[in-house]
Amino acid sequence: MDTFQIEGGHALKGAITPQGAKNEALQILCAVLLTPEIITISNIPDIRDVNKLIQILKNLGVKVEKVSKGTYTFQSNELNLEYLESEQFKKEGSGLRGSIMIVGPLLGRFGKGYIPRPGGDKIGRRRLDTHFEGFINLGASFRYNKEERFYGVEAPNGLQGTYMLLDEASVTGTANIVMAASLAKGTTTIYNAACEPYLQQLCKMLNSMGARIEGIGSNLLSIEGVKSLGGCNHRILPDMIEIGSWIGLAAMTKSEITIKGVSWENLGQIPNTFKKLGITLEKRGDDIYIPPHTDGYQIESYIDGSFMTIADAPWPGFTPDLLSIVLVVATQARGEVMVHQKMFESRLFFVDKLIDMGAKIILCDPHRATIIGHDFKSTLKATTMVSPDIRAGISLLIAALSAKGTSTIQNIEQIDRGYEHIDERLRAIGAKITRVQA
Repeated sequence: MDTFQIEGGHALKGAITPQGAKNEALQILCAVLLTPEIITISNIPDIRDVNKLIQILKNLGVKVEKVSKGTYTFQSNELNLEYLESEQFKKEGSGLRGSIMIVGPLLGRFGKGYIPRPGGDKIGRRRLDTHFEGFINLGASFRYNKEERFYGVEAPNGLQGTYMLLDEASVTGTANIVMAASLAKGTTTIYNAACEPYLQQLCKMLNSMGARIEGIGSNLLSIEGVKSLGGCNHRILPDMIEIGSWIGLAAMTKSEITIKGVSWENLGQIPNTFKKLGITLEKRGDDIYIPPHTDGYQIESYIDGSFMTIADAPWPGFTPDLLSIVLVVATQARGEVMVHQKMFESRLFFVDKLIDMGAKIILCDPHRATIIGHDFKSTLKATTMVSPDIRAGISLLIAALSAKGTSTIQNIEQIDRGYEHIDERLRAIGAKITRVQA
């Protein structure tokens, strides 16, 4: 496995452009299966998870052509559905959680969809009930082979629109159900739907293909099914998680960084949450400018004087994918903060690595950690560590860039799953980071 060697303690300077959004790309790429016509998608990030999904689409028979960097055309007019029940697909699909979202489009268009139990980050239980309960509500039959850990849904007579109240506002679950319902008979109403910008982007793309979706941006969606969908052009938003990562990196390394083209209107609570940590950031057009925090940053308190709690919540709340970044940034702040990760019970377990580096963190339980900031009066110590998942990996990378000495991060394939050529892009703004190939 490749590793990163990072010489920390250096301030960075320059501009960095966020990649296309990973979480949007995984949804949008699955939507190409809804039509036999050509779809052109731009700003696709060159990362492991997305590239794995593109390969699965190719193996399924989708014609994929690269037009330019980040821009591809897709045509799903001659699919090989037998691939879905092959051993090759069981292996490839199980290594990518985003592969679950091919089921909705295939079910809507062909009346059947199959998927092995998908993989992804080891951050706790990530159940799939919302997806399959939605398909069942639309009239599909469901089966699960426990020995082969293989799911199947079938609707040979087509899907029928209905009303459903989702048990949780699952982003991928909502996306999957919306894609299936777009080709169902009648009208589907989804209450407690996810409404993240990336889900909004999917709905807008489907409408440009001829779907009839109303309520975009709210938690109540109405989808009037149509007989077929056509081609379209779509551009993926900048990745809000990467944008938040660069904000945290700038503060921790006392760097002067400009993040270009961030799509401010789609950042939600992200800027305000980092401001609560005392981080200064300026809106310059559609860019974010972060000045060097040479005097550190002060965590805010509540009006009654009690210390701050930062928690995740469904959109428009703060995204859980950035809580790991908030946690590591707080280790050098002035003051204390509690991080409350509500969704995943294993996502905070990487804090032992930060404690080894000298951070003052109390892991209260699997969901909550209290951080007492150093105020840069003592720096984190360089060490050797292993990246357990994408978001913990980038948090450890930020910690290493701020620490004195040379750190080693192993299992960087996890970071590569979500961040495009991160070592090259960091070197361009002055980071001393080297990729050591195994």
